[in-house]
Amino acid sequence: MMQLDFKKQNGLIPCIVQDVDTKKVLMLAYMNEKSYKQTVETKLATYYSRSRQSLWIKGETSGHYQHVKKIRIDCDQDTILLEVEQDGAACHTGHYSCFYRDENGDCVDE
Repeated sequence: MMQLDFKKQNGLIPCIVQDVDTKKVLMLAYMNEKSYKQTVETKLATYYSRSRQSLWIKGETSGHYQHVKKIRIDCDQDTILLEVEQDGAACHTGHYSCFYRDENGDCVDE
């Protein structure tokens, strides 16, 4: 398993999530070492919730799971890119991607 530098950012690493087929960016979340290891083992995207200070499996309550197909690590080993097969919406608002607004706040795509 690739050595990630969890120490740089208080034990958390940003994780960009992208649709494996369309390459559309779905969301940004954070992982700690435990959530990263669980994601690698289960192939279900598992993140660290900064507000709840606990692990959460994406889709655990909504049914909108993220099935991990590829994991990429950046050159500095402090950012993760997950390519996933998304079940339903990635965003808690019901949008497929969390990045559905433009700079004016208007909904631009779905």
